[in-house]
Amino acid sequence: MTETIATAHTIDLEIMRLYQIDAFADAPFTGNPAAVCLLGDRDVDAQWMQHVAAEMNLSETAFLRKDGDDWSLRWFTPSVEVAPCGHATLACAHALHEERLLPPDGIVRFHTKSGVLTTRQGGELIEMDFPAKKAEPAAPVEGLIEALGVHPVRVSRNEFDYLLEMANEEDVRTMQPDHAVLRHVHVRGVIVTSRASTGGFDFISRFFAPGSGIDEDPVTGSAHCALGPYWAQRLGKRELMAYQASTRGGAVRVTVNGDRVGLGGRAVTVLRGELRL
Repeated sequence: MTETIATAHTIDLEIMRLYQIDAFADAPFTGNPAAVCLLGDRDVDAQWMQHVAAEMNLSETAFLRKDGDDWSLRWFTPSVEVAPCGHATLACAHALHEERLLPPDGIVRFHTKSGVLTTRQGGELIEMDFPAKKAEPAAPVEGLIEALGVHPVRVSRNEFDYLLEMANEEDVRTMQPDHAVLRHVHVRGVIVTSRASTGGFDFISRFFAPGSGIDEDPVTGSAHCALGPYWAQRLGKRELMAYQASTRGGAVRVTVNGDRVGLGGRAVTVLRGELRL
């Protein structure tokens, strides 16, 4: 029996397409998985999107709605709406590239709660343009250090998250937070980082997001909006290679351009289907 498969450029926007994509990954089952729901021109409410995100039960589910040549983009964890989300934005750009739903100039423009974000294909990487999130020295919130079980050499904070620098890569890789305690600490997210001793990388990190219902995120684009400026200043270079040392792990190319940060990564589609609701 011969099966007919529609080519990418004939995709019907009347059908809600649903994808699961591993972002910041060059092979399946690595990097950070995100769901992408292609809404076409449908206007759906936030509660419906939250239900879908809870059903997908991934760290983020992204919803794309057509807006002229651009796209409206929102991100949800299984429990709350968030902004911004780098790996889910990368997943969205990857889905649109695969389905050939790009504007003539190849630059995808997303209208989000964090302003207009753009992506473009740059060789093997999808490159994203995000606002920098500079961290300033700060005292840790009560209970944070105890919950993480670490001894940082520096503590900083930006508008969203705490950033803790450790003495070496081994300290970052081997730390074992008490997640049950961390969930009761009043923080959205915690970035733990150090200079890299692994060849080919400038710094490594891990990211914990108790305020968003995520114990540990596999690879976090938004964290690198803070890590980029932080390490660019300390290392005296604007182009850096980063590795997020979660169980799945993933590499991010970071370029600091004043008050903007460029994030580059690959992505792999592992599931494509239709949302029947």
